[in-house]
Amino acid sequence: MPPSDKRLHDLDAKSLRALAHPLRVRLLNALRQYGPATASQLAERLGESSGATSYHLRQLAEAGLIEDAPEHGKGRERWWRPAHHGVRIENSEEFRNHPDAEVRDALDAWLRTLAAEHALEVNTALAGIRDWPPEWRNRSTLSDFKVTLTPDLAYELYQRIYEVIRSYEDRVPDDAEHARKVRIHVHGFPLETE
Repeated sequence: MPPSDKRLHDLDAKSLRALAHPLRVRLLNALRQYGPATASQLAERLGESSGATSYHLRQLAEAGLIEDAPEHGKGRERWWRPAHHGVRIENSEEFRNHPDAEVRDALDAWLRTLAAEHALEVNTALAGIRDWPPEWRNRSTLSDFKVTLTPDLAYELYQRIYEVIRSYEDRVPDDAEHARKVRIHVHGFPLETE
């Protein structure tokens, strides 16, 4: 993605460490999907204790990944919202070769958590496919492609996919008939060769 995309948070060692915990990834995803919430609301949604969600929300806030949503708070309630639309790592080699083993391990933990969350989302969606509105039943995809690419061509392909996705942002008002948020996962990785 281009460096000028201000809606994304470029991960650094601190924010990557914060995302190395699966509950923090789930909390951040819930705030992005459902909007601002309190620790208690998130605890109920995710089946966790409010003490655990409060602690992990503070860790996400310290890393700059979420922020207060004061327009929602009343009295002592503390509401949280995501600070960015998404996160990215522009150069994962910087973290794979980091001198601090904790940072290297955090990258691996975060990537594995993302993969697990993606698999869970797909399986949950497929389990409920019979309950989807009729207009959506034939408008989803679960596809995979195998293409021979060089590393530079793979990067170019991913950038073009991101550009296409971004070109559809904000085209449909939330109240449009049949409008739904659509989750798109993009996975690209080299396959082993014999």
